[in-house]
Amino acid sequence: MNRSIKRGLQITAVLAAAILVCLSIVGVYLAYPGTPGKSSFMTFDGYIELPKHGLLNILDYLTLDGKTLFVTGESTGSLFKIDLNPDRPPISPVTEMPGAGAAHGIALFPDSNVAFLTRSEENMVQVFDPKTLQQFQSIPVADDADAILYVPSAKLVYVANGDAKLATLIDPETRVTVGTIPLPGKPEFVAQDLQSGFLYQNLEDISSIAAIDIGKRTIVGRWPLNPCERPTGMVIDPKLRRLFAVCSGNAMLVVFDLDLHRVVTSLKIGGGPDSVAFDPILRRIYSAGKGGKLTIIQQDSPNAYHVLDEISTHYGAHTLALDPISHKVYVGYASLLAHPRIAVFSPTK
Repeated sequence: MNRSIKRGLQITAVLAAAILVCLSIVGVYLAYPGTPGKSSFMTFDGYIELPKHGLLNILDYLTLDGKTLFVTGESTGSLFKIDLNPDRPPISPVTEMPGAGAAHGIALFPDSNVAFLTRSEENMVQVFDPKTLQQFQSIPVADDADAILYVPSAKLVYVANGDAKLATLIDPETRVTVGTIPLPGKPEFVAQDLQSGFLYQNLEDISSIAAIDIGKRTIVGRWPLNPCERPTGMVIDPKLRRLFAVCSGNAMLVVFDLDLHRVVTSLKIGGGPDSVAFDPILRRIYSAGKGGKLTIIQQDSPNAYHVLDEISTHYGAHTLALDPISHKVYVGYASLLAHPRIAVFSPTK
């Protein structure tokens, strides 16, 4: 064999072996999440394991109702109900409601055994009993049903339809669609300002936010979220009238003044942020992202914030929920081969 050819084959073999080793390391990392990184501000309480379906399991919304945590499965269509054990989270009982089509947001109808779940691939909202997980009916809606919210002042369920660029309104009593609101961009997440009664809807594709008067079924204002690119999760501080939006396009959190209608400050956070929560007692903001970081931000004043810590979690751990009573933070992990899980954290100071 020609010496140069032999040398080339040896180099090729070495490179192939190196690539195989790298892929194996990546595969192990994706498949088997270890213990989250250490933090001076949070204690890791353990994992709550969920049932596994297939090779890849991607979780979406986490919705907390008292001591019950609902988790939707984007890849499987399942809804998981976790009856939280506050003292030993890993032994919390888990029940499952299977379903077809990617499962996303949940809206609970107070004082009734009725809840609503969006399914984007099926273009419908599923009605079910949040206690027994019994399924009642399906309500057809526009394309790409995602975020959902019950609005008590209007007694309506609001559904954000991403690809259709509109919102669908449902009467929770009659369980029928009663109207739609056209939107100037693709809606991702929605939050309600209890003082004004307006809904604030982010528009991911145009990096803006719109205020909606749901009673009049119209948009009353729209503002840019610069320097935010592709806003995703949002949450409101009602006392200081600040809206916090995380930006998946450039790994940033922006603070929006609800009275002046402008961004007052911004911070860099973990990559691929998707969800955000605010603790009004500790004055802390939590963000989870696909890059595998749980970012903790301290609110010093209405317009001043600083990052306390970034805890390493796991790639794809992009969704979270906060318990305002216990101050625990629940982070949903995507999984490859292994069981999907919820990481539980408690503040230490």
